[in-house]
Amino acid sequence: MIFGPFKRGPFPSADEDAFAAQLRKETPQTRTPSYKLAFQDDDFLLRDELRPVRLQLELLKPELLMREQNIDATVVIYGSARVPEPAKAQEMLCAVEAELEKQPDDPKLRQRAAAARYAVNFSRYYEEARTLGRLISTNCQLECEQNLVVMTGGGPGIMEAANRGAYEVDAQTIGLNIVLPFEQAPNPYITPDLSFQFHYFAIRKMHLLMRAKGLVAFPGGFGTMDELFETLTLIQTGKVEPIPVLLFGREFWNKVINFEALVEAGTIAARDLKLFQYVETAEEAWTILAKEIGRNGKRNGKQVTKAEM
Repeated sequence: MIFGPFKRGPFPSADEDAFAAQLRKETPQTRTPSYKLAFQDDDFLLRDELRPVRLQLELLKPELLMREQNIDATVVIYGSARVPEPAKAQEMLCAVEAELEKQPDDPKLRQRAAAARYAVNFSRYYEEARTLGRLISTNCQLECEQNLVVMTGGGPGIMEAANRGAYEVDAQTIGLNIVLPFEQAPNPYITPDLSFQFHYFAIRKMHLLMRAKGLVAFPGGFGTMDELFETLTLIQTGKVEPIPVLLFGREFWNKVINFEALVEAGTIAARDLKLFQYVETAEEAWTILAKEIGRNGKRNGKQVTKAEM
C-alpha cells in the first residue's frame, strides 16, 4: 500500500546512500549528470517523461505530512482571492473618491469608484469567512475531540480570512497554494507546517477533498466555480460520499448561476438541487455543519447531543 508504513530492511536508507555519494573521488566520470543518484538529479526529475513520478510525489508528500500532523478531517472553504477585508476596502474607496472629486469627469476614475463601492459591500464576506474559521476551530479543535481543521487554497481574500479566523484562536489551519505565473504567496495565517505548494491543479483539488467533511463556497470566480462544480459532480455521480456543500450568499449565486434553468433543460435532475444549501451568515453555516458533521462527535469524552450542537 503506497501510504502504508515503510519497514526498514537490510538495505541502507536513501539518506545514507546520498551521504555516501558525496564522499566519492572527483573524476571525469563522477562529475557527469549520468552519475548522479536519480532522486538527487533535479534536471532528471524535471524532464517531461518524469511527469507521472512528479504527480505521485505531489500526491504523496502532503498526504504523509498531514498524517504525521494527525489531520484526519477538514472543512474546506473556497472563495475569491480578491475580496478585501472591510478596513482595506473602505480605505481604497476613500482614496479613489478623493481622486474623483478632483477629476469628476474622468471615466476611468468613475469606473474605479464604482468597483471600489462594490468591494466595500463585498468585504462583508471576508468577515463572515473569518468568523466561520473561528467557529469551526473553536468548536472542533479547542472544545471537541473531533478535530476538524479549516483548509483553504492558501491565498488572500476569502482564503486568508478563513485561515485567519482559525489562527486567531490558536488552532491548526491548512493552506494549499498553487504555483501561478503571477505571484501567489501563502497568507500569513496558515500553520507553517501545514502550508503546502502544488504544481498540478488536479492533485491540489484531490487533496482539498480527500479529508473534507464539509465544504463552504463563498462568492468567487473561475477557480471557485471549478472547485465547487467538481465537488458537486463527484457527489452527483457517486464518486465520493455526500458531504454538506454550503453556498454562501444566495443573491450572488442566484445571480451568476441559474440552477433551475439546468433542471428545466433536463441537464440535471431536480433532486440535484438538494446537493447544496444556501447560507447567509457564519453562524448559520456552522449550525448546519455541526448538525451534519458532528452527529457522531464527542466533547470532553462524552457523546455530543443535537441539543449541545
